[in-house]
Amino acid sequence: MERGVTVLAFDLGIDPVLYDFLTKVVLSLMIGILIGIEREHHRQDQEVFAGVRTFAIVCICGMVATFVAQLIDMMILQITTALIAASCFFLIYRIYMISGKLGMTSSIALFLTYLLGMLVAMGYYLFAIIIGVIITFLLIEKKPLHSFAEHLTDDEILNGVQFLAVAFILYPLMPEEPVMGVLNLKSAILIVVLVMFIGFISYISLKRFGTKGGMSYSGLFGGFISSEATTAALAALSKKQSSLIHALYIGILMSNISMIISNTLIALIVDPTGKTMLAMIPPQLAMLVVILIIIAIRRKSYDIMTEPLEIGSPFALKPAFKFGTLFSILLVITSLAGEFAGSTGIYITALGGLVSSSAVVASVAALAFTGNVPYTVAAQTAVMAGIISTLNKIMLIRISGSKELYYHSRNTFVLIAIVGTVVLYLWSHFDLAGL
Repeated sequence: MERGVTVLAFDLGIDPVLYDFLTKVVLSLMIGILIGIEREHHRQDQEVFAGVRTFAIVCICGMVATFVAQLIDMMILQITTALIAASCFFLIYRIYMISGKLGMTSSIALFLTYLLGMLVAMGYYLFAIIIGVIITFLLIEKKPLHSFAEHLTDDEILNGVQFLAVAFILYPLMPEEPVMGVLNLKSAILIVVLVMFIGFISYISLKRFGTKGGMSYSGLFGGFISSEATTAALAALSKKQSSLIHALYIGILMSNISMIISNTLIALIVDPTGKTMLAMIPPQLAMLVVILIIIAIRRKSYDIMTEPLEIGSPFALKPAFKFGTLFSILLVITSLAGEFAGSTGIYITALGGLVSSSAVVASVAALAFTGNVPYTVAAQTAVMAGIISTLNKIMLIRISGSKELYYHSRNTFVLIAIVGTVVLYLWSHFDLAGL
């Protein structure tokens, strides 16, 4: 980064040292202003003890102290850091004496801003900008984050801690070499974490906004966590509230939209080349369009949901291990099936969509990425798993829901599956160059 600045300074005919210093001053100023503006934004509601000017000056102070210390003596940086730290402690004391509350957020944010100035002085521009944006986001989202934390149960917090512990402890301990030449345990754990993260984002959205967005909203975000669990949960409500059959029907369709989108994203995550995902697009898009058309035609004005949608935390160890185990088993079975039965054996593994279509997608995409399975075969198997999962929802509705909802949705899911199958068949006969 600094080398680029030096080259640009020479091109402009400016002293490189001066140009480098001015660049750091401006960047420190902008980072301080960014964080300070957020603090200043609350001045109308409460007394602000450190605003735009304070944060900007402190960030520049960190940059200048580090810059000067490199030229003269590191003692200057130590003295400046001690003074800033003392000022932050005094700020905590002042807030407590005036408001009676132990407010540490502004003080900690102020000291972090000083450290960002130091990062800028050392030439770590991108690091400083990223951390500055994160700090600002956390400060802005104070109320939503507090609301989210207040509504978390002890089990959800424990699930999150356990999941992170398993992920960050097991991941570095896993061997680099694939087991049986197929199963890379380190990659498997990483894939599980990424897939669960998709569900966690939706889980946060549901916890943040609740179900006030109605069946459609709940079905859409719940489907990213688990379309099967969401379908079963919404279907179960049809036995309690028969007047909401139509709204529940729309919500279940929305969960299938999430399943299609999620499977496509998983294919891209597991196979970064994007070839598996691109080969999946036509049939996936066809099913998506059919669902959207049906929703547009059948949707009505009432879409009310007051009950919480109980689908479980995606960071609980049980679903995480379930997905990881299923993914690993399917990975090995798919590899062996491809070795002994060719493409036919791989296609058969699409039946795993009865349990989890996302696990099938992850396994075949992983094999395609390593070259063990052709991209076209992987994509076709992934789409087939999604179609099987779509048909499986008919059975889930029949088991969990009312007969009325079952008769209401049966033909719809059959139609979606037929369209997906026809487009998949036609698409498979095209020459997919490079795949």
